[in-house]
This record gives sequence, C-alpha cells and structure tokens, in this order.
Amino acid sequence: MARTESNEFRIGTKAPEFTLINTVDDKNYSLNDLKGTKGTVIMFICNHCPFVIHVNKALVKMANEYQQKGINFIAISANDVENYPQDAPHLMKQLAKEENFPFPYLYDETQEVAKSYDAACTPDFYIFDAELKTVYHGQLDNSRPGNGKPVTGEDMRLALENLLQNKPVIEHQKPSVGCGIKWK
Repeated sequence: MARTESNEFRIGTKAPEFTLINTVDDKNYSLNDLKGTKGTVIMFICNHCPFVIHVNKALVKMANEYQQKGINFIAISANDVENYPQDAPHLMKQLAKEENFPFPYLYDETQEVAKSYDAACTPDFYIFDAELKTVYHGQLDNSRPGNGKPVTGEDMRLALENLLQNKPVIEHQKPSVGCGIKWK
C-alpha cells in the first residue's frame, strides 16, 4: 500500500462551496444543504482503499453519535472511476447501504471539489465549525491497516469535543495517511 499524507489546509479557512450528487438517493446537494448546525465533517473516502475500509465502521459509529449533537458528516469520493471502476457511483451506493452510512456519499466526478479542498488521500478528514471555518484537518487516530492499534477515532473525537465545548483548536494536528486520490 502506497501511503500518502494529507496536504496542509489552514485552520480558519472557509469550506469551499460545492453541489454534488449523492449516490445514495441520486439527488444533488450543496454544502449548505448538508452542513450541521454546530459543525460539519467532510471526509474524502472511496470504496477500495484499505485505509478507508479499515475505518468505515468507526466513521459510521462516530457519525451516528455526533450527528445527534448537531455535527453533520459528509463523505465524498473523487477517484477516477475509469481506472478504478470499484469506486463507481453505483458501487458507492451499494457500499453506503452495506455499511449503513448515516451520511451522504457524494460523487465528485470532475474532481474539482477535491482540488478546492486540496485533498490528497483517502481518508482525508476536515472539520468545520458552524460558520464553515476549518477547526481540524488531520487523522482519525493512530490506527492503520496492519499496525495493530485499535481504531478509536481519538484525534477527531478530541477535535469534535473541543468544537462542541468551545475549547481552542488542537494546536498540533497530525496529517491523515491513506491511499492517494486517483486523479484523472
């Protein structure tokens, strides 16, 4: 597995707007349609990446927990489906149903949204406050496929709790690590 780290995304940066199709219900949604009242988590993921597969169940659990607290989760796949057909929209829909995703799974066919976020890997996590300003861009936790560490979500959970409790942004944020986004 090739490992790619997430790029730097400055804290305080406003979330770039987008409108994408949700593969789960085949409807278009904008960021403003999907954002949470207290915060929003945007995750660049895909179907086939071992790093994403490793954390899917934890993402579902975390989303179920925090969406009740006003923090919405949004998943986006931007991979080139011609060269990576396992990431095609109909298979995204299938995976979302199999994993019981409690969040939309959007398809970024042009890859413009991924580029606007300077996304680099899957998974790549961003947390925004109620005004859609970045408060976190980093890893879920220290677990990786094969390293034996449990998937706890501790880094993101700390960032989410700090957001909900109006505590300062985490100063040292570790980049996410995963498969590189499959660019066209």
